[in-house]
Amino acid sequence: MADDLLSSKLGKQTDYVTQYTPSLLFPITRQESRKLLGIEGDPLPFVGMDIWTAYEMSWLDKKGKPQVAIGEFRIPCQSPSIIESKSFKLYLNSLNQTRFDSVRDVISTLESDLSVAAGAPVIVQVTPLAQALQRGLGHYTGENLDQLDVEVQDYQPNPELLRCDRPDYFVHESLNSDLLKTNCPVTGQPDWASIYIEYQGAAIDREGLLKYIISFRSQQDFHEHCVERIFMDISARCQPQKLTVYARYTRRGGVDINPYRSNESGEPEDFRLVRQ
Repeated sequence: MADDLLSSKLGKQTDYVTQYTPSLLFPITRQESRKLLGIEGDPLPFVGMDIWTAYEMSWLDKKGKPQVAIGEFRIPCQSPSIIESKSFKLYLNSLNQTRFDSVRDVISTLESDLSVAAGAPVIVQVTPLAQALQRGLGHYTGENLDQLDVEVQDYQPNPELLRCDRPDYFVHESLNSDLLKTNCPVTGQPDWASIYIEYQGAAIDREGLLKYIISFRSQQDFHEHCVERIFMDISARCQPQKLTVYARYTRRGGVDINPYRSNESGEPEDFRLVRQ
């Protein structure tokens, strides 16, 4: 096992690959650890499985629009190998900029690759985030933009996507999206967030707003800077009378960061989202 771990990416500086790369998966044999417990050969003295839950799964649909989901992976304990956890995370991240025709294609790909790595059939369940809201956990008020059928080409911040098609039509509305992804400027590690935008003023084109949010997908910057950039871009391009931007990021190292920017006084509501 020591030789296996020396060959893995564990504890080493790593580049985060964003295009599908199944070779990232690193299997580690169960045999050596089981020998230390006096477990050799078949049958095993137990049955069971290893259940992994991934709260930050994402990929692109065939139009380039990001999809977000929660994944569950069941690896039978009879499999000859486990999958080293960092390699598993890197493999999942490699789907981030990869296009799939359907959720079924994502599941089929995952089941095939993980089964090869583990040496036994792995069962995969993928639940779109919109269906995964758990009782007792919060979500933003207002309308979610993520079901809009948009074609996406920009993955670096593009404020020109923001526009008000009817500058004479004033509204007060609350919009949200679970498709905000930025990246750590130090490590390149992906950072996932849900964003809330409340404004009063000329109606903002919703498709353009969603594509603008998605355009941060390859941006490397700190959470706070990204939210301030979004606030300033909307202010400059759409000139709302009132504007609030609130992003809740998933935790890293036990800490989540949730920047809130507004041109009105008051404090944001504090709650946990399903991925937090």
